[in-house]
Amino acid sequence: MLVEAAWRAIRTPGPLRAFGERVRARRGAQIAAVAVARKLLVLCWHLLTKEEDYAFARPSLTRQKTRRIELVAGAPALPRRHGGPRVTPSAEQRSAEQALQAQAEDAYRRLIADWRSAPGGGGAGATSGRASQRPSRGKAARQAQSL
Repeated sequence: MLVEAAWRAIRTPGPLRAFGERVRARRGAQIAAVAVARKLLVLCWHLLTKEEDYAFARPSLTRQKTRRIELVAGAPALPRRHGGPRVTPSAEQRSAEQALQAQAEDAYRRLIADWRSAPGGGGAGATSGRASQRPSRGKAARQAQSL
């Protein structure tokens, strides 16, 4: 089920699509789908344990889906009143939320581009000169001394 959700996330504008495209360029579409599925699972775990909302959610779409589930579960239909809260998003609201999703995707792409272009951006293993060249303790140190 997670991989099916990942395929949908890859087709929807947002940071998960940018991540999926980045992995797909290196490893292929199937591996990218599994990577996005794993990222979705980790994201869900963090959101549930920290009791937070997803930062890039589309509120009108969430409201619409929640109401649809309520109706299927047997909730009464709301009376139609002018000026009441809309369940179905307007075209302007939908396009504004999609623009925010595209903006988040672009921000993720810029973050990755800046991260790649940063000098020495290879992690602690790539920093020569900082770490000791010889082990200081344990079996590796005894083996280095015997050489």
